[in-house]
Amino acid sequence: MTADALLRTAGLRRTPARLAALDALHAAGRPLRHAELRAAPGLAGVDEITVYRTLSTLEEKGLLHRVLGLDGAWRYGRNDPAAPGCPGNHAHFLCEACGQMACLPDQPLPRVSPPPGGEVRARSFVAVGRCGPCAAGKGSAAP
Repeated sequence: MTADALLRTAGLRRTPARLAALDALHAAGRPLRHAELRAAPGLAGVDEITVYRTLSTLEEKGLLHRVLGLDGAWRYGRNDPAAPGCPGNHAHFLCEACGQMACLPDQPLPRVSPPPGGEVRARSFVAVGRCGPCAAGKGSAAP
């Protein structure tokens, strides 16, 4: 689904920052750190607070999900079942060498029961290891 259509479905205004964030995540096909998003086309000149507010709004409306890496950095992924790579509620893989995160959409997550009276709104699982390039000694040294 296009960024424009996702925003309309969620009842949000189409702002340049929202469109750029959703487009950047779609193009990447994997969750991105805040710094990676700020460097994306359309967001490079946007101030840091606006990017954080944009991500927060998109997450509140269910268009994004957050995944916390073991490095303490949040990564944001686009919730779009029709999009490749990162449809939400799935496992992720974090490379401990280069810090890149990949989606594993075909990996089932365990069922989780909420506490009495509660509800589960999302599930997350992060497997840690080395990506192919890093395992072969060809990856980048650090995130």
